[in-house]
Amino acid sequence: MGIFKSAQSFKGGVHPKEYKGLTENLPFEIMPNPLQIILPLTQHLGKPAKPVVQKGDEVKAGMVVAEPDGFISSPVHSSVSGKVSKIFVNANVSGFPKESILVDAIDTNELVKMVELNPEEVTPEEIRERVKAAGIVGQGGAAFPTFVKLTPPPDKKIDYVILNGCECEPYLTRDYRYMLERTDSVVTGLRLIMKALGVERGGIGIEDNKPKAIEKIKKEIENYTDISIVVLKTKYPQGAEKMLIKAAIDREVPPGRLPLDVGVVVQNIGTAVAVYDAIVKGEPQITAAVTVSGGGIKNPKNLIVRVGTPLGDVLEYCGGLLCDAKKVIVGGPMMGVAQHDFTAPIMKATSGIVVLTAKEINDHKETHCLKCGKCVDACPLNLIPTRLARLTQLDRLDEAEQLGVTVCMECGTCTFTCPANVPLVQWIRLGKQSVLQIQRERKTA
Repeated sequence: MGIFKSAQSFKGGVHPKEYKGLTENLPFEIMPNPLQIILPLTQHLGKPAKPVVQKGDEVKAGMVVAEPDGFISSPVHSSVSGKVSKIFVNANVSGFPKESILVDAIDTNELVKMVELNPEEVTPEEIRERVKAAGIVGQGGAAFPTFVKLTPPPDKKIDYVILNGCECEPYLTRDYRYMLERTDSVVTGLRLIMKALGVERGGIGIEDNKPKAIEKIKKEIENYTDISIVVLKTKYPQGAEKMLIKAAIDREVPPGRLPLDVGVVVQNIGTAVAVYDAIVKGEPQITAAVTVSGGGIKNPKNLIVRVGTPLGDVLEYCGGLLCDAKKVIVGGPMMGVAQHDFTAPIMKATSGIVVLTAKEINDHKETHCLKCGKCVDACPLNLIPTRLARLTQLDRLDEAEQLGVTVCMECGTCTFTCPANVPLVQWIRLGKQSVLQIQRERKTA
């Protein structure tokens, strides 16, 4: 279908410095297997997986060590061969300790694989079942179990799949490298997702700051009439689902609703690659593609890392922290989580480790809100961030709920624009968590 330059955009957004030059021209390296892996039972949105192994059990790479517990859950596979040392609570890149399985690795390359399937002959049901068995979760950040997205309710008619190739977070270049190095896997993965959903139209949204990726994908899809590239303006958070849908096909997802309510499923570039690997290669999701970048790391890299590898091992493989390193963030600097314990492991949806120096951090002192309205102008969801933050501080959660605190996607544009350096998104996140807890209690009362 070709390339289309989108005339649409979304309200608000910001333009942070990109810093992608540190890694955008560095091909993926495969990091050697660690001596130990730590596998959190919660690597996905939904209920934690249930362990099916115990201390002393021998496991092989690719073997299921925890099974899903409910519909919105996902299995966990061992990423190395070895012996289960213990099941314990460990630091987690989410910032909250999680129950995890510790495996002592042995030096072997064996991998328990599933039967390879022909992408041209595989049925929609076989795709969904394989994606579920492979433990694939969304690579865009939320880590939603992918098979759930491929199984929409019967009353939701999906007619369009969008593959998110925006990668609008500063520093991160994982998806960009995938588009350059595994172009066929990206496109075939998209076609498999479309087949599973019974959809005849697919688009790949790519920001206009990635011309090489656009050209590579263009050549790959030239014989397909059902897939197009939508070139989008470079703006953060262009990769957020609702913003991407608005900019790419001019459909607006109402507050509190989901993309499937407007007939769309959005998947990440990395998710498409994982679907390809599960179908064509028979591989479960046991690795993560991770950009390690920032002014505070000695050797920035794009890596393929075994899930469960401690952060400290990854940082050491990249030469370690420089003397002026001040903050380590998992994810991007806008939405990522600062780390305090480097035993926290890489998870399925970990996209990056960013090591920032003082020069790269806005570390100015917080002052009183100036009531300038910049956060309101920047918010892509039309919220009033300064009001929501203040209501959280005052514990007026009923009012915060009425003003849409749970709608916030925590993109950080408000904090980025605030001239008073008020940590708006952090306050809103606290308010959102409190309101969601209240809502859960109401349902069980």
